[in-house]
Amino acid sequence: MSIKYLRILTLVAACLVFTTLRAQHRHDSSQAMNMEGMNMSNSDMPMNHALSLNLPMNRDGSGTSWAPDDSPQYGYMLHAHAWMFMFHGDVFPRYNKADLFNQGKRGAAKWDAPDMLMAMGQRKIGNSGLFHFNVMLSTDALIGGGSGYPLLFQTGESWKGKPLIDRQHPHDLFSELSISYAYALSEKSDVFAYLGYPGEPALGPVAFMHRPSGMFMPDAPIGHHWADATHISFGVATIGFRFAQFRLEGSSFTGREPDEDRYNFDKPKFDSWSGRLSYNPDEHWALQVSHGFIKSPEALHPQENVNRTTASATYVYSFDNKSYLASTLLWGQNKIADQTASNSVLLEATWKLNRLALYARYEWVQKSVEELALDPAIYGKEDVEFPVNAITAGLGYDLFSVGHITVAGGGQLSLYKTDQTLSRLYGNTPLSGEIFLHIYPGRM
Repeated sequence: MSIKYLRILTLVAACLVFTTLRAQHRHDSSQAMNMEGMNMSNSDMPMNHALSLNLPMNRDGSGTSWAPDDSPQYGYMLHAHAWMFMFHGDVFPRYNKADLFNQGKRGAAKWDAPDMLMAMGQRKIGNSGLFHFNVMLSTDALIGGGSGYPLLFQTGESWKGKPLIDRQHPHDLFSELSISYAYALSEKSDVFAYLGYPGEPALGPVAFMHRPSGMFMPDAPIGHHWADATHISFGVATIGFRFAQFRLEGSSFTGREPDEDRYNFDKPKFDSWSGRLSYNPDEHWALQVSHGFIKSPEALHPQENVNRTTASATYVYSFDNKSYLASTLLWGQNKIADQTASNSVLLEATWKLNRLALYARYEWVQKSVEELALDPAIYGKEDVEFPVNAITAGLGYDLFSVGHITVAGGGQLSLYKTDQTLSRLYGNTPLSGEIFLHIYPGRM
């Protein structure tokens, strides 16, 4: 079977997987009600936070990060004896054109379907222990190919030995395989340990596709590698301690980003470290600051190590079970020895109003001559930085539901502005656009 037809079949399978899960949910529920001890409904048995018996599931972010307690949760929950399981996912079949009016030389167009599918489960161990596992898969590379999708001014990772410029890299098939154990010292305090291969260290905010302020946006931020690019690290070990609404955690992890083979398991090295302090003052806010040393993240620049610092604030307010407002303010900085530090700032927001989702994102990112693969003889030294401004606005509208699966249609536009020096490559104000379907589960 050719790779073309395999990609088509994979896309169809991804679109149907939630319907299959729904049918299985109905079958399993009818069986579970006849099991001894299974006389409670799903709503009577809420899932705990992945790393605490005394926190709500809504606080779960990506990896070990915290989201606000008022965050919406989308997915299916199943119960079997002492186990609780939840399934979640997003699929964005779409057409994407990075330079609508062909102002520059670096735009491209593509049909693809960024996606992720998740499964998680947990059970109590004694009166105070909690075991949890996460599985996250992505068919980005199978559907979209190894070069990823067009995204102006995006940088990071490589394909066929060349840097990916103006493209977002695909995620690995196995994006997270992790286990954790948490122990409640009291109602106000917990300790935990987390192991991932791959997994996400304690560095940065909730990863972009999991943030309540960004889950309806198909594209990665162009500042992704300044904030949350370590969310797929092949080898992560994290320990943490929570007291009340504070949590301190530290990680040892593999600094090298995933290689070009998106279907294998890279060698774990545990050559990098990070620390993060999180604080949720109430149910609407999640704040974090973090810092990490990342050993040789880019395969094409093995001599460069990165010191990354981030700070973020996420706010969520749920009006009812169908409507909410979510926003995130994020700052990230990368520092390479003997080079000037580069920064990124992101502000994004989503307003979900019944069947309509309105969203917007603003970014300011400093991209160097090296990052954008520019000729130093023309554009200056490799560490010369160009400020990039990007504004994205879009919407999605829920068209119909099949069981508990929602199919939405939508579109977005992105406007870019950077230094006039780059106009010969990008144009003065390039405009990107895309139309998409969004397939996702109903809100829990």
